[in-house]
Amino acid sequence: MSKGKLLAAGIVWLLILAVGVVTWKVVFAPAVEVSRAEQERLAAEKARKEREEALRRGGSASRYNTQVNIALDGFSGYAVLRSPEFAEELSKQGIKLDLTDDGADYPQRLKSLKEGKTDLAVFTIDALVKTCAEEGDLPATIVALIDETVGADAIVAYKDTYPNVDALNDSETRFVLTPDSPSETLTRVVISRFQLDKLTADPFIKVADAAAVVEKYKAAKPGDKQAYVVWQPFVAQMLKNQRMHVVVDSSRFPSAIVDVLVASDDFIAKNRETVLEVVKAYLTINYHYRNQPDRVQLVMEDAAALDAPLTRDEAAQLVEGVWWKNTQENLAHIGAKPAAKLPHIEDMIAGVTRVMLESGSIDKDPTDGRPNYLYDDSILKDLSDFHPGEDAESVRGAVMPKLSDQQWASLVPVGTARAPTLVFARGTARLTERSRVLLDDLAGTLQSTRYYVIVRGNASRQGDLEANSRLAAERAQEVERYLVEQGVDRDRIRAVGVEPSGDTSVSFVLGELAY
Repeated sequence: MSKGKLLAAGIVWLLILAVGVVTWKVVFAPAVEVSRAEQERLAAEKARKEREEALRRGGSASRYNTQVNIALDGFSGYAVLRSPEFAEELSKQGIKLDLTDDGADYPQRLKSLKEGKTDLAVFTIDALVKTCAEEGDLPATIVALIDETVGADAIVAYKDTYPNVDALNDSETRFVLTPDSPSETLTRVVISRFQLDKLTADPFIKVADAAAVVEKYKAAKPGDKQAYVVWQPFVAQMLKNQRMHVVVDSSRFPSAIVDVLVASDDFIAKNRETVLEVVKAYLTINYHYRNQPDRVQLVMEDAAALDAPLTRDEAAQLVEGVWWKNTQENLAHIGAKPAAKLPHIEDMIAGVTRVMLESGSIDKDPTDGRPNYLYDDSILKDLSDFHPGEDAESVRGAVMPKLSDQQWASLVPVGTARAPTLVFARGTARLTERSRVLLDDLAGTLQSTRYYVIVRGNASRQGDLEANSRLAAERAQEVERYLVEQGVDRDRIRAVGVEPSGDTSVSFVLGELAY
């Protein structure tokens, strides 16, 4: 092609391009601008109408997309749920928070969930099991763990009357407590863990609340056969009397008193994302208050708002007795952190249910032996990669230190563990198959009890006394070995032989270091 023809072709294409530009500016661009302007006009008109409608009704357009109602009571462990930060965190997701304080009326709380009047609620595991048993239904399920009491609840008594748990084993003993509360749970756990076979079938004096327990204490004489079961700060108030002491507290029984967040099955099915956001918001604000000084300040402000003010010392003691569960600990309890040494939520439910059945608190397991029916781990599993803040969270746990020989020798006996009578092959330290089965159950109990365990062997007095003494020690050692094989920490159990008394079984003494 000649240069002239190439030049002519270039000019033609330039003319076509120019015509296209002119056409766009004259024809299409105005139409697009009109279209955009029309869209903006319509959007503005819609917003104007919404404002006019809101004004006509006497308000403004809501910042919330939905509302969630949570039922709870005045326990300080729920301070995070009542905090302004929790409500604000939910509002960022368009969720309005509505809290209902039902005064710890657990049957009404479960009924409200079942009828859809309440979306979520807080229960202790034992309260949830008991109310479900009474209802004959499982209308709600656990979606997260909130806290565990590790000393906030205690049995307090006069030192002279009840120096230890064994002293409680008296037909005249009465426990003054608030029914259907962590106090009753703690008492039933103690009865199930220790050999208290002399207690009556109903050793309880039931009063309205912890303040009423304190009033009973004030009206009593030092020699009265009464033990008082309360929670902080009432424990601290009673201990101002130096003649009183803590016989046993909830720190000795891991996973016995645990608060959980529960949602109705119907609400989860219809509003799963809302439940997810509530759990995320709680874990986020719980992380925000992870430092003890901040937590103490929160508890003080929360108590003041509830018209039950606490001093800083009282608030600090309360915070010391409650283990608020963080995100990683929640994941550990549902098995998403298999390396963590925390019990699975299923085993926690089963353990609490067993105590309630043994102590007569319930007549029937509401899950029919399927504790997995009482929790939904899918919400937390969806949060397996969730981090509530920049600092990493760790999975905490109470590790009992290894004792020296001198410390074992000076261990303070607390009480005799409730244990089955073991049978050995005649004249030997060999456990029968029946005894092994009984020890399997005992191993689980000992693992959920934070005491050191002294296994005391015994033997017949007939025959060679020295040989019988060796046999007593060998029987204790055989039991120790078997329990360690079943998971009991080797550092918290020790076998000893005692002078033969004629009994051919072994006993289990629970002890603690002297303060």
